Amino acid sequence: MNPLLLRSMLVTGLLIAALNVIFAGVEYGFGNLPAWFWLAQLLLIPAMLAPARLFPQAMSTPPYLNRAGLYALGWAAPYAVYKLTGDALRPGFNAGASLISVIFTCILFGLLFAAIRKPQ
Repeated sequence: MNPLLLRSMLVTGLLIAALNVIFAGVEYGFGNLPAWFWLAQLLLIPAMLAPARLFPQAMSTPPYLNRAGLYALGWAAPYAVYKLTGDALRPGFNAGASLISVIFTCILFGLLFAAIRKPQ
């Protein structure tokens, strides 16, 4: 695996985790965030390893829908960690609604990335 790509994916995972902590901390108070929330942010580091393999493959896949599917799958793990951990802090947390939101958003990301990043 390309070391530059691996490094950029890990840094991206850390940035997403930091943003999730900042957004949740501003909304609920940093002192009120439970320990599981802080530890769950560490899941973003391994979650970013899936896109490290899928995104380069997607960039070289000519059919639009196949490319969009690869991008959607690449975003699924990191976005699921981000979204579900943030939503789980809410008192009226609904896992089904959050999962549907993750699926819809990942499909949308996949379609947008496939349109923007066409193979050369």
